[in-house]
Amino acid sequence: MKPSGPLMWLTGEYPRATDTFIQREVAALRRLGLTVETASVRRTNAVHHVGPEQRAEAAATFHLLERALNPLAITRAKLRALRHPRRFLAALALAWRTAPKGLRGRLYNMIYFGEALVLAQRMEARGIAHLHNHIAKSSGTVAMLASEISDIPHSFTLHGPDIFFAPDHWALSEKIARARFVACISDFARAQAMLFSDPAHWHKLHVVHCGVDPALYDDAPPTPDDRLLFVGRLAAIKGVPVLLRALARVRESRPEVTLDLVGDGEDRAMLERLSGELGLDGAVRFHGYLGQAEVARMLGTTSALVLPSFAEGVPVVLMEAMAAARPVIATRVGGVAELVEDGVSGLLVPPGAEAPLAQAMLTLAGDAPRRAAMGAEGRAAVLAGFGAPREAARLARLLRDGPGGPVRPEPLS
Repeated sequence: MKPSGPLMWLTGEYPRATDTFIQREVAALRRLGLTVETASVRRTNAVHHVGPEQRAEAAATFHLLERALNPLAITRAKLRALRHPRRFLAALALAWRTAPKGLRGRLYNMIYFGEALVLAQRMEARGIAHLHNHIAKSSGTVAMLASEISDIPHSFTLHGPDIFFAPDHWALSEKIARARFVACISDFARAQAMLFSDPAHWHKLHVVHCGVDPALYDDAPPTPDDRLLFVGRLAAIKGVPVLLRALARVRESRPEVTLDLVGDGEDRAMLERLSGELGLDGAVRFHGYLGQAEVARMLGTTSALVLPSFAEGVPVVLMEAMAAARPVIATRVGGVAELVEDGVSGLLVPPGAEAPLAQAMLTLAGDAPRRAAMGAEGRAAVLAGFGAPREAARLARLLRDGPGGPVRPEPLS
């Protein structure tokens, strides 16, 4: 059995290089026979589209903001919504009541209300049976309001960690209360949702991991020595300055160690300057954004993936590295320890600490047997609990059956 009509998948920007796990999820649901349409609040800059699949997804995605700013389009959406004045006024009151404090917060929620009008019109025209949102911040507000306007049920995937720093600002409790179910990417995310919601709604909170496609990494070669890899946004939360300083320490005793940085972001120029100041020119390479296939290729040429983040959910890039049978070095934050078993599939270190990070890098350098053993354990862990097809099947079950049943991912036959 499957949902009674097409599904709408919404997020702030779709598709983009940093959120390929959403694209994988959509593809896996479609392979299960579900009809999934996609919507994005903003139109992603083409520079963030890597590969023909992402460009095709972008071309088929409905964009809300540009239509909400079109006077004719927003007028039509408003007139359609006013056919049900009670729902229209209830959604407007909800937007006002859940707005962050201050004039700016009210203004933004009115913008989200306009985007919700446009989305509600689109869903009604397309016969959408259920709306699902990724990232519970601004697009989560749009989804909640569009559900109120259209009377189409909605759910969302709760990632974190940033929303947990300001749950009241983003009305997380209200969003949980109004959602049909919440897919939490980790036990950590579920626990935070429990902290910020009424116990009457805890039965809605289910763990559904973000997933990877292990088949992309089936032919990973043996790990080479002394080539480290980072994949992620070049932003403050990822802790890359700590990584660069730790690398400088490592190279004092092992100067052949190098680092490849895959990703881009607002801190790139600063990090390039820091790399030069630390004498790492030639040892650190900045590659910018790469597609899934290119990341898989890079993983095949690295000895270990390093992720020195200050805060995380359960990083998909760690899953990708483990699927490629690569050991990982990561900080013990958020849900990382739910994925990486310290000393078995990787090494966990305190966040923000250069010396332990440098020591972990040195521990794996030159020790091919240990890296191979950790890589094998990591791949087995991903195959058992983080494969995209298995996680999509769990999500499809929630879409079909609702929030009843176990909150943890049960084994699938």
